[in-house]
Amino acid sequence: MGASGKRCDSCMNCDAPCQKACVLTGHQLPVRIREVFTAFQMETEEILPKHVMEDVDLSSDICGVKLENPFLLSSSVVASNLDMLRRAFAAGWAGAAFKTICSFPQHEASPRFSVVRNHSRAFFGFKNIEQLSDHSVEENMEIFRTLKKEFPTKVIVASIMGSDEEEWTSLARRCEEAGASVIECNFSCPNMEDDSLGITIGQSEELVERFTRAVKKGTSLPVLAKLTPNVTDMVPLALAAKRGGADGIAAINTINSVTGVNIDTLVAEPSVQGKSIIGGYSGAAVKPIALRFMADLSNCEELEGMHLSGMGGIETWRDALEFILLGAGSVQVTTAVMQYGYRIIDDLIQGLSEYLKCQGFPSVHALIDQSAPTIVSHTDIQRDRIFYPMIRADRCCGCGRCYISCMDGGHQAIAFDPASRKPSIKGARCVGCHLCVLVCPAHAIDISPKSVRKVRKG
Repeated sequence: MGASGKRCDSCMNCDAPCQKACVLTGHQLPVRIREVFTAFQMETEEILPKHVMEDVDLSSDICGVKLENPFLLSSSVVASNLDMLRRAFAAGWAGAAFKTICSFPQHEASPRFSVVRNHSRAFFGFKNIEQLSDHSVEENMEIFRTLKKEFPTKVIVASIMGSDEEEWTSLARRCEEAGASVIECNFSCPNMEDDSLGITIGQSEELVERFTRAVKKGTSLPVLAKLTPNVTDMVPLALAAKRGGADGIAAINTINSVTGVNIDTLVAEPSVQGKSIIGGYSGAAVKPIALRFMADLSNCEELEGMHLSGMGGIETWRDALEFILLGAGSVQVTTAVMQYGYRIIDDLIQGLSEYLKCQGFPSVHALIDQSAPTIVSHTDIQRDRIFYPMIRADRCCGCGRCYISCMDGGHQAIAFDPASRKPSIKGARCVGCHLCVLVCPAHAIDISPKSVRKVRKG
């Protein structure tokens, strides 16, 4: 990357301003950014297919409201004031769901975040016990008016939460008058539990339908119902929102969680003066759960035609693409921005654009829902054939990971020669589970393109 944050057109002929600007230069061994990117560029040019398309259309829409690209900030601290949205829109985000607007006072805790980390110390799971916007309704309306004037092509999604039907209606009306493009009903905040607030609404079909209908009374804008994953099945709640007049569904909000316990203080995290609470879990760790709900919604025939706005663990363009392939027409991001900043929009846009070009898709719309039909019921997958793994001796590093995993966690179908440190498959015992493929650090185990029919026992 150059000092401006943009990728150099040719690393080979670049004087490497990124290398000079690197904060590690002078503190540790020199970071040879130019050499790394030159090698990467050469390898990429050999691997990637020639572009079959010169131009692609990254635009999308929310129920007819145009998005210049499918990437939005989700309703949270990353979209909570005027300065932040100015910087985000200038960076390239197509729009933002503003931090949830309400008229009742907020009382935030300190600290209010905790994380689950990987071995590199980056976090892949994030817990928050944060509440809603701490600005007054009028202050937020002034922010909307300013953003609409300064960024007329950007999409302002007004996330709202009322305490009764009248307030839901009033907030929707005021947001539309102030310049919002879409209304998002927060039926899912896990930190606002009450008889008629937050997650309590999202777990009740009756409340979802009633408050969606109240919102529709106050606005002509598209209305999204943001639903909670803290239910067994989201589809009945989505259908309730549809009955209330919702034009789309936003999913998922955060998952109820305890991220850990401090084994020195014996207090769950985050510790607020020696106490903690159940909070909302987000980040890369929740993506599989979010994709499951997205697939459920997309495969429901009664929800056909409703816009789906997907979120939950999106960090890269590949993550976003998976949501789009499972039916999302727009995607929303928070936790990755909290960790890496608004600048990730460059990678999201570039990555998705390159994928469209290389795969021959003319637009984002051509990708929506392509993969949802591949998710079927348990009785509809084929279970009568075995695809054996194949060990690539030229790649094998002799670590023995496949052998240990198969012996202690699989079907004892791999032999290991201590002298040569080479594994081999015992075909008579192998069931084709492919655990060995997943644990191999050297990518030395492929899957055979041929299969054999299972012999049924008994």
